Amino acid sequence: MTDSVWLQDLTWEEVREKLDQGSKTILLPFGSTEQHGPHLPCGTDTMVAMTLAQDAAEKTGILAAPPLWFGWSPHHMVLPGTITIRPDILAEMAFDIITSLHHHGFEKFVLINGHRIVNITWMQMAGERAKRELAAKVVIFDPAYMSKTITQGLGWGPVGHAEEIEGSHMMYRYPDLVKMDRAIDNPHPKSELYSVDPSYTEDTLCYLPSSPEEMKHLTLKSKGTTGEPSKASRDGGKIYHDHLVSRLVEVITLLERNNP
Repeated sequence: MTDSVWLQDLTWEEVREKLDQGSKTILLPFGSTEQHGPHLPCGTDTMVAMTLAQDAAEKTGILAAPPLWFGWSPHHMVLPGTITIRPDILAEMAFDIITSLHHHGFEKFVLINGHRIVNITWMQMAGERAKRELAAKVVIFDPAYMSKTITQGLGWGPVGHAEEIEGSHMMYRYPDLVKMDRAIDNPHPKSELYSVDPSYTEDTLCYLPSSPEEMKHLTLKSKGTTGEPSKASRDGGKIYHDHLVSRLVEVITLLERNNP
């Protein structure tokens, strides 16, 4: 059998063999292709989801589906390299992916989000529909939600964009694609009653993508970065990555243990 956790690397017979062995759980990495400042690649969000999927799949013996490289990114269209897909289209695509895999015997789906809070709404829509129409078991795994216990201890600030969190993770997993000498710090301004960080402890409004004018102002200042990438480190990225993989393995184990 092909020595790979990725569905696209296997023949259909190998996929069927995996299902026949009783493995009915599959990982679905979702990301985006969008500007990530002058120091990180446009595929950062998808690569984050992929590396978590690969390591967790290897540890648990389950499969990972091909990643979806596109997300909802209208607020990043001010800079080239960004591709944005309407969220209703993305929700339909995610549902069709789940439906196709469910048709052949997969029953439990872990949707891994690499694109922060922006992807979550349409992923919830697809997941709810799959639960209702297919009786599938669906969970959404998001790094920002699943790392709340460790990020402050690493000396990092709140969730932003192309900041020290993403920078550290990419330095650890994809160092050849990181250009930290080009990074520009843009510390988070204090915004009354508003934050995009799931670990924010004060009262806050819900997230809305920034307008083009708001993003133009940001890009003039920092070339697309929000946060302090100068705080990024490979060691911090390893701690962050290992924590997330361990949590993802825990989620998979819980799903495998319980009936759908």
